[in-house]
Amino acid sequence: MQKQEILKILPERILPWYRENARDLPWRKTRDPYAIWVSEIMLQQTRVETVLAYWERFVKALPDISSLASCPGDILHKYWEGLGYYRRADNMKKAACIIMEEFGGVFPSSYEDILSLPGIGSYTAGAVSSICFDEKRPAVDGNVLRVLSRLTEDPSPVDRSATVRMWEQELLGIYPDTGCGMFTQSLMELGATVCLPNGLPGCGICPMRDLCLAKKEGSFLSFPVREEKKAKRQEDLTVFLFDHDGKTAVRLRTEQGLLQGLWEFPNVTGIRTEQEAVEEAERMGVTVTAVERQINRTHLFTHVIWKMRCFVVRCANETPDFSWCTHSELEETYAIPSAFRKLLD
Repeated sequence: MQKQEILKILPERILPWYRENARDLPWRKTRDPYAIWVSEIMLQQTRVETVLAYWERFVKALPDISSLASCPGDILHKYWEGLGYYRRADNMKKAACIIMEEFGGVFPSSYEDILSLPGIGSYTAGAVSSICFDEKRPAVDGNVLRVLSRLTEDPSPVDRSATVRMWEQELLGIYPDTGCGMFTQSLMELGATVCLPNGLPGCGICPMRDLCLAKKEGSFLSFPVREEKKAKRQEDLTVFLFDHDGKTAVRLRTEQGLLQGLWEFPNVTGIRTEQEAVEEAERMGVTVTAVERQINRTHLFTHVIWKMRCFVVRCANETPDFSWCTHSELEETYAIPSAFRKLLD
């Protein structure tokens, strides 16, 4: 059976399967585009199990476009703390401000208008427009790419934008006239719960098992095809946990790029010895009374590895260059990225 024949059968097979097997997720109980948008942004680079609690807390604190648009950045980052990729939250706020200014506070209903918002690509625009407004718009993410490439044994590297565009066009031709949002979600769900990565997929319960070319040929572990990844770039940091009378020094990260605008512990590039670290601390304006211990940690970002050497330093004074906060304030008020927060553990 050829690719087009397999794809034409997809809707009639996976829609009934989805109705019977879809996970009970809170954002599936609404068609509010704001709530769906928040869930889709959170689910990028993040597992469903993690997102559940964050989504509930976020939409309770910021229930609509207006509240997100007016939310101060540091409070927004605190709601986002632990999800990582903070630029997602910053772009959501930018998009909310645009919706307030250009769309009268009403979430846009067309794919093109949704796509025009900051932080929204074809996947998110397709998901929101199909799920909330029943547009014939595919949402092609990693789960969907895995399903399609295995079904058809397609060798196109899925990390190429051209491959994503190809599958978007293929899917446009098979979308049902009604229930577009359900079809979009059924494809996502099949990849997330049955056609799994990194191991054996659940072929025995897949509604497409008799038509899947990868199952027929036993080649499912060869798909999807990906281009060879570049090695991550390593960056070395020396980080300081300055302590004075139970308060810890933090500062806003102002440099462009990674974690910009978030709170961090004072740090310098490169790995320092203890004596060099004391000298750096003195240059920062603190008087060192003791270096209590050294902590070494590694943190992985998408394209970068941070190798960190952290010194826990007792200080005789506070310097106005930093904000000095209690441990409870660190937990409740300041959004500390997980790269730095793991030093507290």
